[in-house]
Amino acid sequence: MLRELLQNAQQQPLKSGVALWRGDITTLDCDVIVNAANGSLLGGGGVDGAIHRAAGPQLLAECQTLHGCRAGEAKITFGYNLPARYVIHTVGPVYAGKVSQRLELADCYRNSLNLAKEYHLHSIAFPAISTGAYGYPVEEAARVALLTVTQWLNDNPDYAMKIILTCYNSAVYKAYQELIDAAKRGELT
Repeated sequence: MLRELLQNAQQQPLKSGVALWRGDITTLDCDVIVNAANGSLLGGGGVDGAIHRAAGPQLLAECQTLHGCRAGEAKITFGYNLPARYVIHTVGPVYAGKVSQRLELADCYRNSLNLAKEYHLHSIAFPAISTGAYGYPVEEAARVALLTVTQWLNDNPDYAMKIILTCYNSAVYKAYQELIDAAKRGELT
């Protein structure tokens, strides 16, 4: 199944597609970056803290007006001092091995993409949501992310969207690359 999704996503007519990138998401010059936030949306550790620090105090002030966020939901703010014009905040699940958490993680990606489309944005960068302090296994999270974003591209063939899956370390990059390689060989369904 993933092989077909990737093939179809690569055939999108409007320069849509999925790319891997290793580095600091706060440095990407794209329409919107996604923040793997906590429920308060008021900053924290990991990518959440890095985004808040890079964006400046205006981001916190705007987040205070949003009144938090539930797992799987997505909310948008300006990017302030970031190269990206906007930040989409989404709250991933804290991993405990439940099927419902896989669905919540997929919702993070899907709802972020839908919100980006609603705001007419065409390039989005995702961190590896829930794989840090929330303990989601990297390989499983990468699979959910890749399946969800490629399915979204296939479900939205008339909307150009460049999706960048950012990897904060080599383990995350390797997990994504192995999935993509297996899908291209037809070994992943």
